[in-house]
Amino acid sequence: MMDIKRRYVIPGDVIVTGPLRPEQNVYQEGDRIISTCVGISEIFENAVRVIPLTGVYVPKTNDLVIGKVVGTSPLSWEFDINSCFIGFLPAQDVFGRDYSPTKDELKQRLNIGDLVAARVANFDRSRDPLLTVQDRDLGKIDSGELIEIAPSKVPRLIGKRGSMIQSIEMATKAIITIGQNGWIVVSCEDPEGLLKAIEAVKMVDALAHTPNLTERVKSMLGIPEDENNDTINE
Repeated sequence: MMDIKRRYVIPGDVIVTGPLRPEQNVYQEGDRIISTCVGISEIFENAVRVIPLTGVYVPKTNDLVIGKVVGTSPLSWEFDINSCFIGFLPAQDVFGRDYSPTKDELKQRLNIGDLVAARVANFDRSRDPLLTVQDRDLGKIDSGELIEIAPSKVPRLIGKRGSMIQSIEMATKAIITIGQNGWIVVSCEDPEGLLKAIEAVKMVDALAHTPNLTERVKSMLGIPEDENNDTINE
């Protein structure tokens, strides 16, 4: 079993002193590793990181996000992506190079309120992120329940090598689309499976900072215990 040391920290707290590798949400000052946010510090495998308990989604290139159409311009759609930034999807990305603002109507493809799975094509903080749907399994989401969790909890929902989300999907027969921005869409033909999947996602969001979460989620879903150990994966 991996030996992981955890504790609550705030910005400026010295987590550890020694020759360890700084990872997420920490910085090194001399031989001290210091937290940059409020969260749970972890020391494991000669590395140190902090899993934030709160935070706003900041886009990164190649992130998969779920966005909601909130406006249009002659050349693009505007998306709420659960961030302080507005996402932009060019019309040409959907219609193709032959798109013409005078001939093609954006509402033919995407309307206000539509949910879309997209990828961040480009973002450098100097302008709002550019989105694309030019990839497999991207585009308009036609069905499902939208759930919002803290973006910082998304790695916990996915789990180590996808273990957490796979367990939830297999136990409930649900299809779960996870946006790195904290928006999750859950679809399931079985109403009971849908409710169970939603409950599991919300459970991860509420208890992401606690140990043995994988076992607790599996117990709630009725999954037999196995020998896998629970880990927090970023």
